[in-house]
Amino acid sequence: MPGSGSHYDVIIVGGGINGAGIARDAAMRGLDVLLLEQNDFGSGTSSWSSRLIHGGLRYLEYAEFALVYESLRERRILQRSAPHLVKSIRLNIPVYEGSKRGMLLLRAGMIAYDLLSWRKSLPRHRVLSRDEFLQNEPGVRSKGLRGGVQYFDAQATFAERLVVENIIAAAEAGAIVRNYSPVTAIDIEEGQVRSVHYIDGESGAQCRAGATVVVNAGGPWVDQVLSKAGLPMSQLMGGTKGSHVIVGPFAGAPKDAFYIEAQADARPLFIIPWNSQYLIGTTDLRYEGDPAQASASRAEIRYLLAETNRIFPQARLRERNINFAYAGVRPLPYRSAGPESAITRKHIIRRHQNAKGLLSVIGGKLTTYRNLAEQITDRIVRRCGLKAGQCRTREVNLPGAKDLQAANGQLRDNELLTAEGTERLLRIYGSRAGGILDLARQSAESIATVDPKKTILAAEIQFVIRHEFARNLIDILHRRTMAGLSPDLGASVTKGVAAVASAELGWDERETERQLQALENYNGRLKLQ
Repeated sequence: MPGSGSHYDVIIVGGGINGAGIARDAAMRGLDVLLLEQNDFGSGTSSWSSRLIHGGLRYLEYAEFALVYESLRERRILQRSAPHLVKSIRLNIPVYEGSKRGMLLLRAGMIAYDLLSWRKSLPRHRVLSRDEFLQNEPGVRSKGLRGGVQYFDAQATFAERLVVENIIAAAEAGAIVRNYSPVTAIDIEEGQVRSVHYIDGESGAQCRAGATVVVNAGGPWVDQVLSKAGLPMSQLMGGTKGSHVIVGPFAGAPKDAFYIEAQADARPLFIIPWNSQYLIGTTDLRYEGDPAQASASRAEIRYLLAETNRIFPQARLRERNINFAYAGVRPLPYRSAGPESAITRKHIIRRHQNAKGLLSVIGGKLTTYRNLAEQITDRIVRRCGLKAGQCRTREVNLPGAKDLQAANGQLRDNELLTAEGTERLLRIYGSRAGGILDLARQSAESIATVDPKKTILAAEIQFVIRHEFARNLIDILHRRTMAGLSPDLGASVTKGVAAVASAELGWDERETERQLQALENYNGRLKLQ
């Protein structure tokens, strides 16, 4: 455990996808790294995205060609370095009479999209006539349909796991990573950052650690982190809220993802097959409140359902059809006026003249986190004169992708789980699933299953506690095993998971009840009241 008096080359505040990526890159280059996260890793904005690894087709409307090129390149890298987590996905864009984006504009956009991703491994786009479109997706509204296009992007079904694997890779490279460790102060002396005060999540101790560089990767909390430095700062963040609803399969549902233009405001929306359900989103509304309290409003929910029902008239979705809903706050730069959709999604690395060695990350997106990490680590090394190796994250796979092909064959022959259970382990943990099966074989308690379908071993719960920094039931269900994102929010497995976790973590009956209540409260925010 790091203690008072420790000194690091880099202290990173924030354990979302950006902070995790920076920690991984910096540690792999040989820097001494401490990462501090006030909650669990990936529990903020990273958990509440549309779960796409995409080039940003709509960014072409704002002539952000460099961002699209960067995104498409990073998509290719992620598909190679984390193939168990990032999968290709086919999208359909229908064009109707009166659409703001007509067939000519759409064709031009798709040609540009293909040109900017000239080294991609995914197929090129296809232009479809009205009849071809209906033949492919017969459930779509036919009235006014002129045709459309099909193209490929990628999906990170469980973006939470992308964060966790970056955290694991950082730790394996020597970084100290701490969740539930909020920063209480940042010391600035003579215009130079000196140290960070925080509460250690394991011991509860008040700690102080020195740093050559402090990176503020707080996402929508960037301004709150800066307030810990006690410096006069102008507002940097102007986040917008994006809400999503999750529904089960519905009448006329598409077999592939849809990218539609909303009739109400011409905003682009996604309707995506996801985790045996459908993910519908997102909205884009300015948000001034606490990012931790963001939730989908009734107006947003009605908007998303109405637009889905318009495109898929057989669906007739109502609020009662929603399994759960969620919202997150995009960490975008502050803009006092103008449409939300026009706020750039490019990341900005902000230097603070009155606090040398303090850097803040503004903006960015899930797709481009690795490149952001490379850029900021380059800057740390260059400006601070630190000795470090070259960036290797373009070539080195994430932990679950190491020896994945060999692991696939070996794991599918295991005697402990059904084929469904084995497939589930592989898409969540990749080759790391082998560690779960090895652990299961060590005892009768570990080999037991905790769910009615017998797809989750007790060993999996033990594994994420011992090797993936899971500290409580919410971590285990929602950001490690991913059972909490099932239609019932993990209700069918909660009791079994709690029994294993309580034995592993030494909870008494009172603490177990407290954990169950905290999980119920967390799930309550995802359910419609």
